Amino acid sequence: MKIAFLLGSAAISGGTYVIFEHAARLQKRGHQLIILTKETVAPSVYAWHPAAADLGWLNYEEAQKEHFDILLATWWQSPFLLKDFAASHYVYFIQSIETRFFEPADPADYGTQDHAIWQQLCEKTYSFAIPMITEARWIQEYLLEKYNAEAALVRNGIRKDIYTREGSAVAPVEPGKLRVLVEGPVDVGYKNVPLSIQLARQAGVDEIWLLTSSDIAEFSGVDRVFSRVPIHETPAIYRSCDVLVKLSYVEGMFGPPLEMFHCGGTAIVYKVTGHDEYIVHEQNSLVVERDDEQGVVQSLQKLKNDPSMLAGLRQGARETARQWPDWEHCAGEFEKVLQDIARQRKTSREYLKRYTKEVLDMAIPLTKEKTLDRFSRREKKFARSEATDKHNFVELYWHCADNFKSENVKWKYYPSEQWVDVSFDIEVTGFPFWIRIDPCTRVGCVEFGSICVTNPATGKLLMEFQTSDDYAVLLVCGTAYWIDHARKNVIFSFGADPAVVLPALQEGEVALGDTVRIAMRLRETSLQQFYQESEQYYAAKHQEQIAGMTMQPVSCKQKFMQFIKRLPQKMLP
Repeated sequence: MKIAFLLGSAAISGGTYVIFEHAARLQKRGHQLIILTKETVAPSVYAWHPAAADLGWLNYEEAQKEHFDILLATWWQSPFLLKDFAASHYVYFIQSIETRFFEPADPADYGTQDHAIWQQLCEKTYSFAIPMITEARWIQEYLLEKYNAEAALVRNGIRKDIYTREGSAVAPVEPGKLRVLVEGPVDVGYKNVPLSIQLARQAGVDEIWLLTSSDIAEFSGVDRVFSRVPIHETPAIYRSCDVLVKLSYVEGMFGPPLEMFHCGGTAIVYKVTGHDEYIVHEQNSLVVERDDEQGVVQSLQKLKNDPSMLAGLRQGARETARQWPDWEHCAGEFEKVLQDIARQRKTSREYLKRYTKEVLDMAIPLTKEKTLDRFSRREKKFARSEATDKHNFVELYWHCADNFKSENVKWKYYPSEQWVDVSFDIEVTGFPFWIRIDPCTRVGCVEFGSICVTNPATGKLLMEFQTSDDYAVLLVCGTAYWIDHARKNVIFSFGADPAVVLPALQEGEVALGDTVRIAMRLRETSLQQFYQESEQYYAAKHQEQIAGMTMQPVSCKQKFMQFIKRLPQKMLP
């Protein structure tokens, strides 16, 4: 069969590791395996897995010319992409219930402001009427209970050829000393890595090692850091440690404790979903209630002070490892499920198109309502002279081909309600070279004092915008427009995608590979604040045009109410 996996990221992660393991073994069993990614991925990105290079790789544009026997979605956004590709059968491979991955909205982090909406969209993906495969019983039970969906269960295997007690170690385990390993990315909240390190340090363990997918060379409280290590090198790290501390809040069927078991160690984990697939308290590990930090500290101290308890847990872990199936067995089970799906009725692509539209349309009124609510709350606070949230950020996009893309972006935080200077340096990658500024991530007024584009190496001024006539040549689009024709340097941002596009730089103005600096002076305010502070401007304009004037003096309140009436209807719920 011609089987394809939609992949969100080829970088090192537990979920991608599982996909590669299944895909590589399916290919060895005679199937054609292809990994689909949004953009073409450099081999260096997936070099951490030795089998990844032997798989077929296509970007979305290339894949849309193909037909697949089976196409698998693998993360929460990918079911919405299935409709874009031709396949006989579409499958959702669910490694966790990802609605639990979203952090609560943080007023100081505008990247989280719409998490509640994305969370609802994520949950709706489990209602797609397509075959589902999962790796843990708790996920299987969740899908059956919530959506009456009978997902096939295929547990993850283990590389028994590399995860063994015997073999090389980075450093030998020392009797009488407790060396702790913490595993996971340091910047993903639900993985809880910083707290795990803190608790291990508080317990007084002898050494703390960190195995992480984060690109770091050191981390506070850690004796040794192992960053982005290829899988065949990880067993030597496991063999060097006594216990793995894994305090994730959310997991599917997490693999690191099982890998630690095979390498002779034990683990301390929170009582998280999926732990009961193979972890048994006081038999092969110690299980602590979620957020029982003192319980984690005490568990580590017990293992440090009681060698017999540590030895007993290690023995239980070895027995669990002995009974667990390898990847060859599990990939065979995965293949059987796919073969069974291939014998079923084909999935309607028209259904996927229609249902995807229905689900995504559901988010439109939610987004509008949230946008209007943010606008209303800030305007009311300003009217009552209450403090408002001042966090904001400006984004800069660039491209030299068809469209602005999410990977060509830089951004910086800045405080609202005051004038700030922000600059970005970017490399010219082709011509014509387009630059786009998204100056705001909230509903409000953005006033530009100036925008300058220079070549910092030569000091040459490439573009400058300061007067109203200067700004008139800019393209304002997306969820933004000029607030007043008399003042072309002020836009009103009413959604998540305000855009100010500069004229393109042409070859001759700059050279390929040159660095250009985009420097801007800007201020973002509430609508009422802008008009209140602008009354003097309008009064001055009135005085200037006494003879034959066309502008009448308008109060702040009048101007504000006139503008509210002109708000785009698409803003309103």
